[in-house]
Amino acid sequence: MVKSRFLVQEANNKNLNIWPSFTDLMANAFMIISLFLLLALFKSLFLKYTAEETEINLDASKQQVRILKRQVAALENELSNRNTVISNRNNTIDRLSKTSSNLQALLQSSNERIEIVTAENQRLKSAPPVVLIQDSGEYQFASGSASLPEELQSYITTDLVNLIEQISQQNNLYVVEIIGHTDGQVNFNSFSNLDQQLEAVAQGKKSINSLTPGSNADLGLMRSLEVVKKLQEVQKQGRLPGVEFRAYSAAQLQLPSGEFASENRQPNARRRRIEIRFSPLGKAETIR
Repeated sequence: MVKSRFLVQEANNKNLNIWPSFTDLMANAFMIISLFLLLALFKSLFLKYTAEETEINLDASKQQVRILKRQVAALENELSNRNTVISNRNNTIDRLSKTSSNLQALLQSSNERIEIVTAENQRLKSAPPVVLIQDSGEYQFASGSASLPEELQSYITTDLVNLIEQISQQNNLYVVEIIGHTDGQVNFNSFSNLDQQLEAVAQGKKSINSLTPGSNADLGLMRSLEVVKKLQEVQKQGRLPGVEFRAYSAAQLQLPSGEFASENRQPNARRRRIEIRFSPLGKAETIR
């Protein structure tokens, strides 16, 4: 009975001995904790390594960013320079274009002027000459007189007639205008009878010496009329058929250059002249 009770008690003692299990549990827990600690350590080392590598990469990226920024700045500067060059070239092209346009306009204007000058030259070449007989030497009129000197009469009936025939044959018919020019000396004769006798002299009823000039205008007209009368005498002999003659006076008004003369009362042989012009016949238009 006692033995049985002892055995039961021993069995109960054996059943109540939990230390081996606890030891096993603690060992397992330690291993698990060690595993977690090891994992935590590995993770920490990995994160540290990753952080260091990331930092290194970040520094490299920052360095690369700085390099890229410098490159971008350099490219922007180069782009700005190229834009400036392009702008300058465009401005140059615009200026050259404007210059080209101006040159073309100038060339066109020059061509037009050349055409005008060429046409004028052709006109001048085809136009009959203007003959000037200077009142000097053997052709000089006596002072205040309209009588033709002998040498001047000879020139009119030979050289001038031949020239008029040549021009009238080449250019159909012309009106031959004879214009008398004087210098600025004042004609002191206060009496003029041209109003009374000019027509009679022109018709050959009276001599040119019957006229008394009262002005330079009178004297210039008298001299041109006397040249016309000499040409008409030749015309009556069968020469210069169909040619018309007109007598005019310019007095002292025009210089040989064609400009109006200034007031000058001094003798001047260059201004005293007979001017012979050839004008084409045209149809008269009456303005009413």
